[in-house]
Amino acid sequence: MAAMSGVAVEFRDVSFAAGAAPARVDGLSLAIAAGETLVLLGRSGSGKTTTLKLINALLMPTRGEVRVGGRSTGECDAVTLRRNTGYVIQEGGLFPHFDVRRNVAMVPTLLGWPAERIRARVDELLDLVGLDPQTYARRYPDELSGGQRQRVGVARALAADPPLVLMDEPFGALDPPTREEIRGEFRSLARGLGKTIVFVTHDLREALALADRIALLAAGQLVFLGAGRDLAASSEPEARAFARTLD
Repeated sequence: MAAMSGVAVEFRDVSFAAGAAPARVDGLSLAIAAGETLVLLGRSGSGKTTTLKLINALLMPTRGEVRVGGRSTGECDAVTLRRNTGYVIQEGGLFPHFDVRRNVAMVPTLLGWPAERIRARVDELLDLVGLDPQTYARRYPDELSGGQRQRVGVARALAADPPLVLMDEPFGALDPPTREEIRGEFRSLARGLGKTIVFVTHDLREALALADRIALLAAGQLVFLGAGRDLAASSEPEARAFARTLD
């Protein structure tokens, strides 16, 4: 799933609507560069999560085309696409009846990696996200704090070394101090890994802390795209509304 010409993900005049309801995404055209961290920012109902799900074919466009690594999602095998895309949600989306090691090993196991390679990869990633494998690998999700579960979720998303990682408000359920701590750790981690990351949030401070660029959505439409420092200077009313949250 290598990107072509430096573009990892591209939306070409994409819309999505369910039945007769108003479009959740409306005429979206957007190119995400390989290695970029793009934050999808917006209020609830703005189309952020729908946009994210269009990338890994959990939803398919009702108009237009989404391309990942140069191929239309309509032409890709959806299972293969998802196994080559990391996905992180609130609380990590862990399987409660699997221990940490088995949760992190899920995709490499499905891909048929040898057992020793899987074990080494799990240990490597737990170290990377600040969890000692000797201490945490055999624990179950209900034995972990919220921050620890989120770290395991990030490790699982990275397990098969995907070029693309999707994150849907992954830190939203955490208390503010833990959220700030993990946000800082993730920023450093992301810059070192060189992955393409698409990150959903409604929190402008989080967007400014993490993004190379911010894509601001309102009513399913892209109303601002650019560096965080330029958002406050935008004349777009929704951009100005978000900028005021920093006052």
